[in-house]
Amino acid sequence: MSRSLTRRFAMSAALSLGLAAPALAQGRQQWRMVTSWGRDQPGPGTSARRLAERITKLSGGAIEVKVFAAGDIVPALGVFDAVGNGTAQMGHSASFFWAGKIAAAPIFTSLPFGLTPVEHSAFLLHGGGQGLWDGLYRPYNVKPFTGGNTGPSLGGWFNRPINGVDDFKGLKIRVPGLGGEMFRRLGALPVLTAPSEIVANLRSGVIDAAEFLGPWADLAQGFHQAAHYYLWPGVTKPNGSSEALIALDVWQALNGDLKAVVEAACEAESHVGLAEAEWWNARTLEVMVRQYGVQPTALPDAVLLALRAAADEAIESLASRDQAARLVLEAYHAVRQPALAWSRASLQAFLRARNG
Repeated sequence: MSRSLTRRFAMSAALSLGLAAPALAQGRQQWRMVTSWGRDQPGPGTSARRLAERITKLSGGAIEVKVFAAGDIVPALGVFDAVGNGTAQMGHSASFFWAGKIAAAPIFTSLPFGLTPVEHSAFLLHGGGQGLWDGLYRPYNVKPFTGGNTGPSLGGWFNRPINGVDDFKGLKIRVPGLGGEMFRRLGALPVLTAPSEIVANLRSGVIDAAEFLGPWADLAQGFHQAAHYYLWPGVTKPNGSSEALIALDVWQALNGDLKAVVEAACEAESHVGLAEAEWWNARTLEVMVRQYGVQPTALPDAVLLALRAAADEAIESLASRDQAARLVLEAYHAVRQPALAWSRASLQAFLRARNG
């Protein structure tokens, strides 16, 4: 175990026993956490609340974090700037919202046909991903951590059937990050909206389709009442990392113990959030089918092949036009390539044997 991990685990254990609070004396701080989510929104919203509570508790009250839902202080898509400019000390969001500011940012949530949650953690912790992420955000006075994980998403909600590649032409689809570029290459019209606006836009016809999260979060938003077709698999977002953002000047002013507290709290929420999403997604999918008559539909193989080719083109285009993105993608693919063979021999083979 690395020295940094050992230190964080030791700190967490000491704090849980109430032994380390005197060592954390740096004056009490009150942090505002602005988020891109509704209050306690299933998945990322519950992660934001738990993370704030965990930092407050583990620090012995040295850092008291108060959560603000999207729109309370800043809009959902204003979180990054609010943290960087000092409006808030902390934020909770998703990196794909900042593609217009930092081209490589979406990679730290997910890539189409990319890494699974465990593989993504390997990229951050062992593949150099965290250092690259820090470097990307440093000029904006932002220090990033993973702050939750909603797991893999499904393919999204559509108001028209997708039987072939031509069905994407002219389709207005809410999808962030490189998933939008993937769909654009097949003739769709990607749109980025705040999470709270998606269902209303589906109902009004502003958009024809939307990709969000998994069944638990999707049902809570009311997608099943606004679209007719629920498609799988979710190739656009195989990983669902949320990001915890801390103002870099605030982070640098913390002593070592409080830094360890914040880092340990973020790591813990990444695991807890993923387990919570796994638990509720499985049960909510059953509820969707039995209670609401939702019939998840598989995308045809020909469509999946076209989507994968379009994703490869979009990723290659990003690497060719942005040097920082190229460096991140090189590190990302250095994790993904050996993971392909390993996952075929391990998880993929096991699930085929288990599920039949």
